[in-house]
Amino acid sequence: MCVPNESARDGVQPVPDGVRLLVWNGKGEPPEGIDATEILLGAYMGGALAETTLAAMPRLRVIQLLSAGVEAWIPIVPKGVLLCNGRGVHGGSTAELAVAGILSLTRRLPHFLAEQSAARWSHEATDDMDGKRVLVLGAGDIGRRAAAALEVFDATVSYVGRSARDGVHGIDELPGLLPESDIVVVALPLTDATHRLLDATFLAALPDHAIVANIARGSIVDTDALLAELTAGRLRAFLDVTEPEPLPPDHPLWRAPGVIITPHVGGGTRGWERRAYRLVRQQIARYVAGEQLTNVVGTEY
Repeated sequence: MCVPNESARDGVQPVPDGVRLLVWNGKGEPPEGIDATEILLGAYMGGALAETTLAAMPRLRVIQLLSAGVEAWIPIVPKGVLLCNGRGVHGGSTAELAVAGILSLTRRLPHFLAEQSAARWSHEATDDMDGKRVLVLGAGDIGRRAAAALEVFDATVSYVGRSARDGVHGIDELPGLLPESDIVVVALPLTDATHRLLDATFLAALPDHAIVANIARGSIVDTDALLAELTAGRLRAFLDVTEPEPLPPDHPLWRAPGVIITPHVGGGTRGWERRAYRLVRQQIARYVAGEQLTNVVGTEY
């Protein structure tokens, strides 16, 4: 098995007898024995490796990632190799951040923080979640965790997936759903079909003062279209991801009204490594035992 750094090597141990751990991040000379690698662990937030690097592992059978998103790896996964993501590792923390951002906007916490800085006691009523209609784009681990939390506060939740199924609307149903949605939570994977899904037409269909919370990938949202809606004061947004990313210091999105921005920290909480390497150890054990792996991502993703 090949891991990207010493920290990962320490984290995945103990491994079953017969499993040899090699450390290589794809740069420089490959270590001796790399050609026998059957499992590759991708670095968290490290991007995909080059195809030439993967070619040095002719016996590769599994690529295990620590992130939920895998879009950078899909085009380069060799034929016959399973790609597994980190579903479940970051779901709770990312959903938690989405809910925190939504509640901050609903209860006007940025306003009250500014008032605190000015030492002003400015009592005023705010909105709450009771009766809010929440549309969650993505019915996976992150989306469902965020929905469950918001339902505790008496919000009504509907799901949209890439295809319709029991309890989940299809993307083609969005035109009828958006005008009735007070909050949209973006928890979809980035694919060709979801790239800039939230374009000017999508955003214009939302009611005034609706909130867009993007905890997925920045390019699922058309930044210019969202910026126009924010500048007009019609919509609000919580963004843990942006396009471009990192967001340049001079980008107007920083200064747009009604937006809270965090620098892609949804999954990067203290303790994520513990959850991640527990998953990796379980996957190694399954592989060695000849059992079916979890979190396998299809090529259609």
